[in-house]
Amino acid sequence: PIQLRLVNPKAPYFKDADLIVVADCVPFAYSSFHRDFLKGKSIVIGCPKLDDAQFYEEKLTEIFRQSKIKSIKVVNMEVPCCNGLHFIVKKAVEHSGRNIPIEHIVIGIKGERTQ
Repeated sequence: PIQLRLVNPKAPYFKDADLIVVADCVPFAYSSFHRDFLKGKSIVIGCPKLDDAQFYEEKLTEIFRQSKIKSIKVVNMEVPCCNGLHFIVKKAVEHSGRNIPIEHIVIGIKGERTQ
């Protein structure tokens, strides 16, 4: 599974991984998603507007604590509801007590990479 609600924080594919945390809509809006972002990464997806943000923060905190994630790339849409994903990831890193580099990428509503 890749849906954040379903993944096991102790799953072997998270161990020492470069993790990509992606808003649900991104792969549909950004046609080169697989080529540009996914290769060699572990992935979780979710929607910060429709799902429980507190649950996401707790689940990500546990993943970061358990799995020794090496780096995080957050990819979300430019719409306001999507920006919450970046903040959730930042809080989870803080709560995990780990120092994990985070890269934030924003995809425009027309499918272009804006950041």
